[in-house]
Amino acid sequence: MLRILIADDQALMRDGLQTILQLEEDIEVIAVAENGEEACRLVALHNPDLVLMDIRMPVMNGIEAVKKLRIESPDTRVLVLTTFDEDEYIIDALASGAVGFLLKDIPTEKLLQAIRDAARGELMLPSSVAVKLASRLSAPAPGRAVAARTRPRTAELKFTNRELSIIAHMVEGRNNREIAQLLFMSEGTVKNYISGIYDKIGTNDRTQAVIWLKDMAIL
Repeated sequence: MLRILIADDQALMRDGLQTILQLEEDIEVIAVAENGEEACRLVALHNPDLVLMDIRMPVMNGIEAVKKLRIESPDTRVLVLTTFDEDEYIIDALASGAVGFLLKDIPTEKLLQAIRDAARGELMLPSSVAVKLASRLSAPAPGRAVAARTRPRTAELKFTNRELSIIAHMVEGRNNREIAQLLFMSEGTVKNYISGIYDKIGTNDRTQAVIWLKDMAIL
């Protein structure tokens, strides 16, 4: 049973999420909180597997709560709830220990899958958010030296037909499980192909790989 804590200052959002999640046989909402401080206290009390954490809350916001939980409850994973106008918090939350982001308008089916994936430790980023994050990460900070390893020119790259099929799904924002199902492959095989793609373009970060592949018009 996947034990979930919901932290959101909007009662409608809390109640809606709780209603959706409680309908699932493998998910139990063990507590709800109105702010980050209450969320941290309830996590210490109930030890949930996963927290759905809003960002903008009174008393203690979601980012500060993520930082606190990383220290006090490292075994509890945190999935941050966000909206499009809050992407400036992405890097802070990931650096603080969040396992990903969900947009608040996500369809129910994808919400449930994302929660289950995040509980297993998979990084969850909507493609629209991933592109913004990759753009920031790929830009060198002022005064910082550019990494010694540079990416190859597009003309130097050679992808197999199978790799191109996987790349097409990657840039659409699909995760490894979805790609495996669409291409009738095992998830482990997909991971192996993606590792090979990473090696060819010189990165081991999925979001950076996706934005680079899009920019280079590989397909």
